[in-house]
Order: sequence, then C-alpha cells, then structure tokens
Amino acid sequence: MIAAARHLAPAALALAVLAAPVEAQSGVEPLFEAMQMDRLIAQMRDEGLAYGETLADDMLPGGVDAQWRALLTRIYDTDKMADVVRAEFTRAFGETDPAPLLSFFQSAPGQALVEAELDTRAAIANPEIEEAARDIWRQADKSTPRQQLIADYVAINDLLEYNVSGAMTSNYQFFTGLVEGGAIDMTEDEILQDVWAQEAETRADTREWLFGYLTMAYDELPESTLADYVALSRTDAGRALNRALFAGFDRMYAEQSLSLGLAVASLMAQGEEL
Repeated sequence: MIAAARHLAPAALALAVLAAPVEAQSGVEPLFEAMQMDRLIAQMRDEGLAYGETLADDMLPGGVDAQWRALLTRIYDTDKMADVVRAEFTRAFGETDPAPLLSFFQSAPGQALVEAELDTRAAIANPEIEEAARDIWRQADKSTPRQQLIADYVAINDLLEYNVSGAMTSNYQFFTGLVEGGAIDMTEDEILQDVWAQEAETRADTREWLFGYLTMAYDELPESTLADYVALSRTDAGRALNRALFAGFDRMYAEQSLSLGLAVASLMAQGEEL
C-alpha cells in the first residue's frame, strides 16, 4: 500500500505554510516504522526537488538558481512533509485496530514487499528505467496469476482513481497558486475546465506508471505474498490504511502544489520588475 501515492501531475505539480508538527501517535508510529514511511517521504522529497528543477527550466526566465533551490528546500522539507502525512493519516485512520497490518508489515514477507516497493520507486526515478517498467507492463500477459493479483490490488484499493484525483487536485492547487501570486488571470471555473481537459491524459499516464511500477516491484515476490497482500486490502484494517494513506499524501501534495504555484508566481514577478 506504500504504492498508493504518486501525484507528479503531467501538466504541473507546491510557499504556503505546511501543517504544524503533531506529537507522535503511539498507535501509528509502529505502523509507520514497519512501512518505512520516513524512507518513502525522503524519496518523495527527491522526486519533488527534481520536478521543481524541471518546472523552473520550463517556467522561470532564469531557470534554476540559488533562490529557487532555497525555495524548493523549504517546500520539500521532510520533517514538515512527515508532519502533514502523520496528522492526516492519524485523523483518517481513527480508532482502527492496526494489529492485522502490523502482523503483515512486520513479517519477513511484508518487509520484503516494502523493500521491493521502495527500491523500485527509487529506481524508476530514472526516466529510462521508468520507461522500461511501463514497457514491461505493456507487453506482459495480463492473464497470468501475478498480473491478476496486481490488477486485483489496484482495483480493491481504487489506486487509479485515487491517483488521478490527487494529480488533478495538485494541478488545481498549482494554478490557484499562480493566480493568487498574480502570475496568471484565471477564474476558478477556468482553472477547473483546464484541469479537467487534462483528465484523459492524466489517467492514461497514471495507469501506465502505476501498473509498470507494480509489475516491476512485485516481479520477484512470491505469489503467496501478493495474495496475502490483496487479502489484507479487503479487510476493514486494509481499507482504513488505504484511506489514511491517501488522506495524508493528498494533503501533502496539495500543499506543496499550492506552494510551488505561489513560488513560481513570485519569481516571475521579480523577473518582470527587473
């Protein structure tokens, strides 16, 4: 379920203040540790920094400079990212008993799955490896038991819809930041129309990324591990985990996207003054 969040939207990904730090919740921390959430958030930081540099090359007259890198460092601060995710996760997870989740994620098979997901996510940060993963899935026999388990996992957790929705929200927040920062003049309806115009492209791109990523990540795992993972996803605890993960990461990505829009607008305005 660490595969849940990837909201680097195709059109645009975010210096709004992130949520204030929250005290660690004893029921959540063992689960976060078992799922290696700190490592995942560090990977998301790296992804965000790389995206931010691409964004600057595309949108800022001066491209990437020291000021932009300083802004990115503030936006993609791992402590703030973790605080946002933890707060929203804790709220959404509620009083759910984490015992079934801990039983899986603290086991040897569960840890192997977490490692596979994280290792693959780091690998496909390389565009060539990402394209290879997509191609592996395009050419895969979708009728094999392994591919059927992956398809079941995506469907049960509604991963495609969650990720498409999150990407579109990120785009909306980015454009909102540009408008609030004075870089562009658009109404809310115009922003929504623009974001929805990209829905089909976003869905196709997200689908390929998601299935390519999972196919590569789960290639060497025993099918029994995947079957147990799918079964866990069907339980109340599994569904609560999925909802909580998306609540946490959606909030984090939305705040970052708004921040990016505001930061881009600020630097564009400085360029115009010069």
